[in-house]
Amino acid sequence: MNLPKIHSISKKILVALVGSFLLVFLLFHAVANLFILRHDGGAWYSDFCHFMGSNWIVKAFEVVLLGCILLHIALTLWLALTNRLARPVRYHHPQRSKTHSTSKLMVWTGILIFACLILHFSDFYFVKLGFVKGQYMVKTEKLQSEELNAFAQAALQYGMSPEDFLAANEQQLEMYADQISPEQRAEIDNQMDKFRAMVPVANILSKAQSDGHFSSDGKWIKSITYEEKEALKAALPEADPEPDFYYMAREKFSILHIVIGYLVFFVVVFFHLRHACASAFQTLGLNNYKYNNIIELLGKIYTWLVCLMFAAVPVLVYLGM
Repeated sequence: MNLPKIHSISKKILVALVGSFLLVFLLFHAVANLFILRHDGGAWYSDFCHFMGSNWIVKAFEVVLLGCILLHIALTLWLALTNRLARPVRYHHPQRSKTHSTSKLMVWTGILIFACLILHFSDFYFVKLGFVKGQYMVKTEKLQSEELNAFAQAALQYGMSPEDFLAANEQQLEMYADQISPEQRAEIDNQMDKFRAMVPVANILSKAQSDGHFSSDGKWIKSITYEEKEALKAALPEADPEPDFYYMAREKFSILHIVIGYLVFFVVVFFHLRHACASAFQTLGLNNYKYNNIIELLGKIYTWLVCLMFAAVPVLVYLGM
């Protein structure tokens, strides 16, 4: 097999640089996830997700981030393969070195992490891209109008869905059709057409009002299904529903086997990061015998801190916190 000729140390430096960028992002992601633990109906987390999904700088950053993940994986596998090809005949006796055991597992833990990331993307990021169905949310202000609120409130007052309320009014209209002048009928039909167009939006408002599906600050209507989202987009394109990651995360983390799966994943991440922090400093030539112990300690603190923050969210949500 002929691979492009790039010096081994160059590949290691690229791996370290990209890995260092991912380490910074991982800490940011772990801190952001803690917003899920706030019992505010997803107000903070929803605002955060809205900013991350609507800001063009963040959108450009997402492309860079995904590119860095793929580049990190490709470079690591390339480096492992070229090292393997450089010594096709293995040592007769196992090599005894001072290399940390987690270093020897880096490729395998990296492959496991990549496999888990695909599942993670399918649960969340692919919902954002529209590849997978999920739950959605919409800004309350985008659904506000006097006519719409009156329609939704009237249906709720009579204990009916907006469709049933509209059907009941149409039935009553037919009963008294002979008592209505053509001019009045035309005006009523025009109003009924407006109500019919409002039905998908009124359904969401009525459901939110009866079930309390609002964030604590009232800015978001939460837990909208995919079908409701599609109907809302057709009736009111400017509403622009977004994925409700807060609701989806809390739903996922209420299931025991999913929580266990996430914890196993973070154990794998722990072993990967355990070596990655110190390795990045060493590869970039930033280590020194005077402060190697400090670097090692900071790497351990970072690894424990990040993994515990990530693990705390599914565990505490499952426990009802």
